[in-house]
Amino acid sequence: MLDVVTGTYGPSIAVTQGRPVFLARTHMVSSTHYLATMAGLRMFALGGNAADAGVAAGIALNVLEPHLCNFGGVAPIMFFRPGMPRPETIAGVGCWPRRVTLERYIERYGTDMPVGAPRYVTPAAPDAWLTALARYGRLTLGEVLGPACELCGGFPVFARLALAIAHVAPRLREWPASARVFLPNGRPPQVGEVLVQRELGALLRRLIDIETSARHRGREAAIVAARDDIYRGEIARTLAAHAGRTGSELDAEDLAAYHVAVEPSVSSTYRGVEVHACGPWSQGPLLPMVLNLLQGADLRRLGQGSGPYLHYLIEAIKLACADREAFFGDPKYVDVPIAGLLSPEYADERRRLIDGAVACPRLPLPGDPWRYEGRSGPGGYIPAPAAGAPEPDTSFVCTMDAEGNAFCATPSDPGVSAPLVDDLGIIISTRGAQLWTTPAHPSAIAPGKRPRLTPNPAMLLESGQAVMAFGCPGGDAQVQAMVQVVCNLLDFGMNIQAAIEAPRVISASFPSSFHPHPYEPGVVHVEGRIPPDVREQLASLGHTVQVLPDFTPATASVCAIRRRDNGVLEGGADPRRESYAAGW
Repeated sequence: MLDVVTGTYGPSIAVTQGRPVFLARTHMVSSTHYLATMAGLRMFALGGNAADAGVAAGIALNVLEPHLCNFGGVAPIMFFRPGMPRPETIAGVGCWPRRVTLERYIERYGTDMPVGAPRYVTPAAPDAWLTALARYGRLTLGEVLGPACELCGGFPVFARLALAIAHVAPRLREWPASARVFLPNGRPPQVGEVLVQRELGALLRRLIDIETSARHRGREAAIVAARDDIYRGEIARTLAAHAGRTGSELDAEDLAAYHVAVEPSVSSTYRGVEVHACGPWSQGPLLPMVLNLLQGADLRRLGQGSGPYLHYLIEAIKLACADREAFFGDPKYVDVPIAGLLSPEYADERRRLIDGAVACPRLPLPGDPWRYEGRSGPGGYIPAPAAGAPEPDTSFVCTMDAEGNAFCATPSDPGVSAPLVDDLGIIISTRGAQLWTTPAHPSAIAPGKRPRLTPNPAMLLESGQAVMAFGCPGGDAQVQAMVQVVCNLLDFGMNIQAAIEAPRVISASFPSSFHPHPYEPGVVHVEGRIPPDVREQLASLGHTVQVLPDFTPATASVCAIRRRDNGVLEGGADPRRESYAAGW
């Protein structure tokens, strides 16, 4: 390489990652779609903060990734500003219809959970987005919805969206409102063609009009007025009528009673850094639980990407997932021993079950976290292997700004998983698919109950500052990918982009969170970039190794922003999807 100063040639700089890490000083957005990232960046030019940018980008994702998320779906959110004792979470997940018991459901459907109306829960995303904007942001709803409204007027279809629509085209043809949007000209759109969502755009503009009419009441009250029309006004009546026509017992009273919960994060510490996650209404606590187990291992000595390291990681994931299945559920209905599950002493006990010489052939038995809360409790659910295929879902956005604010959200519920509501252009959330028809499971169906979500945004904090906001789509692969990124950063010293791009492994040795909850004992999926000798080592230890493509969304797609010691923001975005990080 030519040195332009001396005119001599020196050693070449090796390219060690596919994308450069994005460095900026004042603000950063990273999301699973490049246009959503641009939507978020526009909020800073208007004087907005990280929350304004996050909500703008998140709702833009509802437009851009309709095969993965929807404005009528779910949107768990986490936010932190300096001075908060810990991040706040918004539990953006809906409730099961209050009139439908498990017994009534089984009488009608057996243990099946058909696509569409049988999975409906109250739409949570609108309440979550607008609550976050009113509570944490600065801008008006009209300003924040501007980019999404523009995108509803048309955006170029990208390859994965075209493939997803083509895959479910037979189903969409049965739903006239969906067919009008997703099958223009009677066929799936091709890559580069423009997808228009007029009814969704009209819904968003209606919310802006409501806010404008109520602006004399103040910024927050005007945003709440728009929110209330969705749950108590004309929009609510349209949603309830659609639910009834399609066969759901979700009704106007369910919508009127719904409010997202705002509550503190749960947390532990890993390598001296606080790890903050959503509560057990999601799989969020699984992240600190796995890291607690890894805390006692010298991962640097094992070596990043080595057979011994990956084996230890996989076994720790299995142990934590055994407790996830045994104890996690809606805390309003389930007594979750969360303090015991996150106890370092409990992790010490469980870690002793990891055998470095042989893989556990199935999910281990759950532990007894109750003792670490000074009380007793039930032993927890133990799942049996089941066949089936997990469903794809979810998107992600995170933002940070120079004031120290951090925001992250994991919007979900594919807009092709149920018929669009006439005149609204959204679905009613189908997240009921993450409830169980098995009575003993802590996430079994019950009236008004929230399903245990897979989406789970997270943050790292140090010395009272948010030092990373991160998360990903990917169902049950989410936490596994997030753990690997954290280890790549804190144990192996990678920058955020390299940490994201490094090859991954994903265990399937526990039940999927989606109906029919498939479970493949001993199976681990590995990206093809993991060397053959490492795969052979894993197989020799008893893992059933299944090789995936080199870069695949099946191993989740992490987006993250990290604040360096000097305040510079470091953004990373996963090349496994259309993700993009950008800032200034």
